[in-house]
Amino acid sequence: MEASSPTPSAPFTPFSTVIRTASHAQHTEAENSSFMGDLLGGKLGVDAYRRYTEQLWFVYRTLEDASGALAGDPVAGPFIRPELARTAELERDLAHLGGPSWRAGLVPLPATAAYADRIAVCARDWPAGYVAHHYTRYLGDLSGGQIIRGTAEKTWGFARKGDGVRFYVFEEIANPAAFKREYRELLDALPVDDLEKQRVVDECKRAFALNSAVFRELGEQFPMSA
Repeated sequence: MEASSPTPSAPFTPFSTVIRTASHAQHTEAENSSFMGDLLGGKLGVDAYRRYTEQLWFVYRTLEDASGALAGDPVAGPFIRPELARTAELERDLAHLGGPSWRAGLVPLPATAAYADRIAVCARDWPAGYVAHHYTRYLGDLSGGQIIRGTAEKTWGFARKGDGVRFYVFEEIANPAAFKREYRELLDALPVDDLEKQRVVDECKRAFALNSAVFRELGEQFPMSA
């Protein structure tokens, strides 16, 4: 009797690819929001850019306030890289945009508060969920964020890589492409099981949805698109 041929195994897909593919629709929705389209199209004033930067400050302050406690965590710890830190750069940009009293009366939009609250919950209770938010923010900054920087410099006259756009300038990352490659390798090696990986994918989708909600509220404040 002939031995049966072994069943071919399914091709292996790196986890970083799984995340990118599974969250593509949500990512595209966030990128194609009317607010971001108007901002990148040069249709909005610098006040809209300032308001957007303020929302980023609330999000990144929450992300980075948790970094110290998570630095030694086996799941989240490898992703905590000081060269990624953005809070100080955002504060420098906001001081340029709003003067030394830029914090006075500053409150997050409701969608921003919900976004920051979700990050805080993950940071406290679920390190792998924190990684999902870390990934969606920082790899986006290193990629599409550079388009926003170029638009801001051209539209509102900021000095190239200067005050006003320092959030998008990663001075301590000499080779962004290599850094992103190393980051994706960390994702591929995430020390969790397949069920937990699916939860991380779902949290990435949630992160993009939370970001889209912020864009919708900004779009309501700065309506432009018909």
